[in-house]
Amino acid sequence: MSQTNHKTSLLLRFGIGLMIIWLAFQVANRFQFRLDMTEEKRYSISDATKNLLGRLEGDVVIEVYLAGELPSNFIRFQKGIRETLEEFAIYSTGSFDVRFVDPTQAQSTQARNQFFQGLINQGIQPTNLNFSKDGQNTQKMIFPGAIVTYQGKELAVNLLKGSRAGNPDEIINQSIEGLEYEFANTIQQLASSGRKRIGLVTGHDEPDSTLLGGLTNLVLSKYDLFKVNLPEKSTPLVGYDLLLITKPSAEFTDDEKFLLDQYVMKGGRLAFFMDVLSINIDSALMSSSVAIPVKTNLEDLLFKYGVRINQNYVADLNAGQLPVITGNIGDQPQITMLDWPYFPVITNYGTHPVVRNMDAVMLKMASSIDTVKAPGVNKYPLFSSSANSKVIGYPVEVSLNDLRGTLRPEAFQAGPQVMGYLLEGNFTSLYKNRFAPPAFRNVDKIDDGAKSKIVVIADGNLITNELNPENGQPLPLGTMPYSQSSYGNENLVKNIIDYLVDEDGLIQTRSKEVKIRPLNKVKVRAEKVQWQIINIVIPIVLLILFGLVKVYLRKRSNKF
Repeated sequence: MSQTNHKTSLLLRFGIGLMIIWLAFQVANRFQFRLDMTEEKRYSISDATKNLLGRLEGDVVIEVYLAGELPSNFIRFQKGIRETLEEFAIYSTGSFDVRFVDPTQAQSTQARNQFFQGLINQGIQPTNLNFSKDGQNTQKMIFPGAIVTYQGKELAVNLLKGSRAGNPDEIINQSIEGLEYEFANTIQQLASSGRKRIGLVTGHDEPDSTLLGGLTNLVLSKYDLFKVNLPEKSTPLVGYDLLLITKPSAEFTDDEKFLLDQYVMKGGRLAFFMDVLSINIDSALMSSSVAIPVKTNLEDLLFKYGVRINQNYVADLNAGQLPVITGNIGDQPQITMLDWPYFPVITNYGTHPVVRNMDAVMLKMASSIDTVKAPGVNKYPLFSSSANSKVIGYPVEVSLNDLRGTLRPEAFQAGPQVMGYLLEGNFTSLYKNRFAPPAFRNVDKIDDGAKSKIVVIADGNLITNELNPENGQPLPLGTMPYSQSSYGNENLVKNIIDYLVDEDGLIQTRSKEVKIRPLNKVKVRAEKVQWQIINIVIPIVLLILFGLVKVYLRKRSNKF
């Protein structure tokens, strides 16, 4: 009877255990939670991304073209992509189908080349890898990007981002940090029912359409773009998510400034890309030229909002190149690429997500910016020149002699100069305690504005493009045809626009940080034997001791 009761008790305990496990699974399935124990929360995604994924009404298919034989750092990159998309799948209301594809596994060379060309046509940029395997050098073309498909629409996204100034491991790390934003931003574009409206302010001798072709193409890839001729406007500016002021060279009237000011007071966003000095570079290269002030009549408006663009040029030893005719071979001019200090190359960025992990950007004839008191406005420096800079105040004479000989480092000791600011907060109207212009006396004037954002860049050339010397077509922003180099100008402008019109806060995901924790190679070499003993010998010794103790206890129990 006692034995029967014992068996019944064991079966009852076993059944209760199964029931507890079943209930635990049910509770875990209904009330899911995830705990990220990493210091920088590398496995967590932002609330903005969760909200976006929770609004999806269909399935998402993502093909990632990073598979096959890869070096260790790209395997880590691939793992980061997989982990990010696994997190996306958890919070998505639809299914998340993720496939990793190796483009090199086509059946024939012709099929592989066609596949490569198709990916390039869709916008995925290839990268050539050189790495060692089994003592042999291996070369492979990879496509570190993906194509995202949602509700019959698809978009390509390049995933290898970061500053070229860093080493390969740092670039990979920066790319991993940006994965959430790149995928979330792409999905947002596909899921958006309506496109944001961006206005391009005209009527002040702005550059013509060929020089703004790169900007136009960039904006139209994601937003709707409209020309806003301010001299013809007589009613308040409405219906635009952002207005771009692109290198004006003629004055804004008081009526036009009032329109811009009241647009900001209602929460509208502005981006200024401005020059305060103008110079003919061709004349400067022939002999010399003096920069003259550009009168836009916007100084008091910017001052009221919290910044002042100085009438100077910032020269930098970290500079881009300019093609200069240095002689002739026969009847053909000999062109040499020389460093031009007035074309500073920017690698010194602020901490704001807009400029996090940005590649180098090249400015042309840029000025410095100072901040002034503006209650209720936060001012974030976006980028600055290097420590090896100098400031040349007005009047500025620019000469070909600046290119000749070695530039003396001792002359470039002014330190970093900020040339781009983000202003954010509640702005005060320029017309507070002032009468509105006569044409708007019957308009209800707003003196203290709603929360808004303004970006001020002291270089109008940032949004102008070069032309292809072969066909005269606009090149992407930051592409330099003569030096065969490409800078991050397009990405910078894109980030600025995205941030200014972003209501969901996705751009904040760019602030994610994934720390690299490399091993101390010197310490590894010094303590190699010690850690080999700890990891190999000690576990074996412990196992033997455990066996001996168990045998001893068994023999002892048998005696009794």
